[in-house]
Amino acid sequence: MDKLKLPENKNDKPSQDNSSAKSVRQKIRPVDPSKRSRSVSAFSSGKLESKLTNNGQKTIESNKVTDQKSGKDKPSQRNHRFDGKLHSDELTEMDSRRNERGRGSQSHHSPTKTNKVSVIQSFKEDEIKNPRLSKRMSELGLCSRREADEWIVNGWVKVNGETVSILGSRVDVNDVIEVTDEAHKHQSETVTFLLNKPIGYVSGQAEDDYEPAVVLINPDNRWQEDQAALEFKRGHLKGLAPAGRLDIDSTGLLVLTQDGRIAKHLIGEDSSVEKEYLVRVEGSLSEEGLKKLNFGLELDGQALKPAKVSWQNEDQLRFVLREGKKRQIRRMCELVGLKVLGLKRIRIGQVSLGKLPVGTWRYLNKGERF
Repeated sequence: MDKLKLPENKNDKPSQDNSSAKSVRQKIRPVDPSKRSRSVSAFSSGKLESKLTNNGQKTIESNKVTDQKSGKDKPSQRNHRFDGKLHSDELTEMDSRRNERGRGSQSHHSPTKTNKVSVIQSFKEDEIKNPRLSKRMSELGLCSRREADEWIVNGWVKVNGETVSILGSRVDVNDVIEVTDEAHKHQSETVTFLLNKPIGYVSGQAEDDYEPAVVLINPDNRWQEDQAALEFKRGHLKGLAPAGRLDIDSTGLLVLTQDGRIAKHLIGEDSSVEKEYLVRVEGSLSEEGLKKLNFGLELDGQALKPAKVSWQNEDQLRFVLREGKKRQIRRMCELVGLKVLGLKRIRIGQVSLGKLPVGTWRYLNKGERF
């Protein structure tokens, strides 16, 4: 029979003296307040308080902390990690800050779309009413813009009887513009060359190790049958520019001129001067394809102007165009399944290539007009 051992301390509970017991219950020690956990200290600090419900279960509530300065209640600090959701008070604060930034940037930095449109429209209206002097001279057909700039600097231009010598000056569309005798004399001394450009030369500035066609304008390459009574001078090369282009693989008539009026007439935005070409092609062309070459094709998203395209012989087409986009004829032929083997320009306006040999040049005669 087991004996009951009485406890020495009245706080101790009686225990059985059983040698076969697996475990012995230890005494309960009082907890040291200084070593309590954070959760326990939170209760003792007054931030959290526990209440007993009717059924004896504990509920924990968060006490509100009062701001000493404002006297208003501060929201209690959440004792948990961010759960990925913004609460209503945080969303309200973020929206107010965003609205303030939006109002500030709109009022001080970026103009509205309506303001931009009005500024552009105002600028265009000002350009129409008060264009630059050089542009107005070009519009009146007095000279090119390049010539106008040169004449203005030299003091050869008068506006309403007063000499204007400052580049970029603006005038009213109703102003009277006059040029002096020096300007007329300078213009009469300008020359225009007609060159039969060979393959392998570019029309304008040198590019990709190809020489510009202007290097062929020298006394050695002048056509022997040139009837112009002009003597070649090095000054004739000053300000010389091509009025229209021919690509590297093309040959034929190329105009190089010092006269801005001729350049504008041939390559200006409103130019309608005809250019005639002979094009040797490879491939088959249907009647529908021929109709499209005459009218109905697009390049670079724009419809081409009506052309005149017909068969010159069994492997050569004749093109007559009133515009000159880059590599236009070659690209037109590709659209209808043709490959260009050779291209030659034989006429510009009323001036034809004639018997001018490849690689030679002649002057444009005074009686010739494009």
